[in-house]
Amino acid sequence: MPIKSRGLRDYAIILALPGLVTTCAVAAPSEPLLPAGAVALIAPPVYLEWQLKTEKCSGLTGDYLAVEWYVVPGVSSFATDRGPQVGMWTMRHGTHRIILAGNYAGHEMVVRHEILHALIGRTGHPDEYFLTRCHLTWESWGPSIANSGR
Repeated sequence: MPIKSRGLRDYAIILALPGLVTTCAVAAPSEPLLPAGAVALIAPPVYLEWQLKTEKCSGLTGDYLAVEWYVVPGVSSFATDRGPQVGMWTMRHGTHRIILAGNYAGHEMVVRHEILHALIGRTGHPDEYFLTRCHLTWESWGPSIANSGR
């Protein structure tokens, strides 16, 4: 039985295949990147206190030790695909990541707002949690709420 020779078209497909695979890998959806300048942060002890307060007001629980913390030092906000932010929550390989602008890393509402995202496991701001239960938005936060134990 004679061996059939391959045509130029067959060789072109074979030669192009590795490039297509590489392109697909690059073009595939990727996980959220850290903002420019973000560095790992060892969470200060007060973050655990804020986690517990946020669990109490929300009625939810989470694994505090499973959160990866990052800070962008010396800034009031950082650029994201949704515009400038003072804090951000993402998931990477099933691990919660909280990124904070350095100038807000000690701001209870900002940190707890991002903790609440980790507890509910999603983006967006359901009124039930962010407004009604925990008051963790700029509009709902205030000194009387901060001192009420919420």
